[in-house]
Amino acid sequence: MGTAELRRLLRIAGWLTAGVVAISTATSTLPASSGARSETIALTLLGLALWCVALLPGVTDVRVLVVALVGAGLCGAALDVVNPSGPGFVLAFMAVAGIGLGLPRRVAVAAAVVVGLGAALAEARTSDHPVGAALTILAGAGALFLATLNAAAARDAQAASEALRTQEAATRAAREEAAVLGERQRLARELHDVLAHTLSGLAVQLEGARLLAERTDADPRLTEQVAQAQRLAKEGMGSAKRAVATLRGEALPGPDEVPELVDRSRRAGLPVTLAVTGRPRPLPGESGLAVYRAVQEALTNAAKYAGDGATAAVTIAWTDSAVTVDVVDAGGDHVAAGLPSGGYGLAGLAERAALAGGRLEAGPTPDGWRVTLTMPVAPATGADVRPREVLA
Repeated sequence: MGTAELRRLLRIAGWLTAGVVAISTATSTLPASSGARSETIALTLLGLALWCVALLPGVTDVRVLVVALVGAGLCGAALDVVNPSGPGFVLAFMAVAGIGLGLPRRVAVAAAVVVGLGAALAEARTSDHPVGAALTILAGAGALFLATLNAAAARDAQAASEALRTQEAATRAAREEAAVLGERQRLARELHDVLAHTLSGLAVQLEGARLLAERTDADPRLTEQVAQAQRLAKEGMGSAKRAVATLRGEALPGPDEVPELVDRSRRAGLPVTLAVTGRPRPLPGESGLAVYRAVQEALTNAAKYAGDGATAAVTIAWTDSAVTVDVVDAGGDHVAAGLPSGGYGLAGLAERAALAGGRLEAGPTPDGWRVTLTMPVAPATGADVRPREVLA
């Protein structure tokens, strides 16, 4: 049983006990004199009110608790004097239990002594055997106080144990995260070293090949292919840098970088238009990356397979619940350029989209190929902005 649950059960028991005292007072034989009856009712109401104050969840000030519990206990002792047949001793014992459970140990001992002595003196005053009655009350109150004091110590130990377990779990999670980040940093360094040297060397070699082709009056198509391969090598270097940045925990590319993709495709010789409708909103890292990769893969495939004369259109449509990316290529002689594959392709994109809660569809059209990606977005917040449309 958790600490919070135990506290809730103790409060329920306290309210039930207060109800029992109230019912017992109402049904017991009240004193014959009107003054004693009034005192009985007043002491009962005051004692129960103080007890209820001590039960309130928001009351945590030790001074308030001391006044409430000691006051309730002394009201019970006085009630035992005014109405010996009533439940005054029960109210006093309730106060002793509350003192043991709710007050710091040193304060609790002093408060319990005050209430216990008050209850013992009250019982001695109304009993035919004062000493025996007083000792009986003191023994009962002392046993109850020690039991509740031990219960409070066990409760506090359980709370400390729960806090320690929570702290250990947080520490363990932090260590695991640090280990993952360390491994990602190591992989990032390895990838950077390998790809930077390889792609940089490739770009230099391709530049040399292009210059040699120009000087030897080679076929212009060869020069164009070498230049295209050089551009792809440079783009690969940029993609490698972004992958390394991702491993290092930096920001992932997303829809904001799509215009740059479109510009690179134009410079590579593929006419591309870009249209954005609706109100763009931030996406989670993986969802934004899926959008970026979908446009990147679709434009790369258009450049590789659509052939000369092809065009492409990129449309990003934002709604309240989703963002839809549509990339369509058309025309071209459908002669493959023979460029190397850029990665896992559409199958990998579909897996990436599914993991982020979206879906990807791809297939032929009468004039070319279409790739459509739909990703969920968070509900819109703040002032609504009129949809805009940007054509490039």
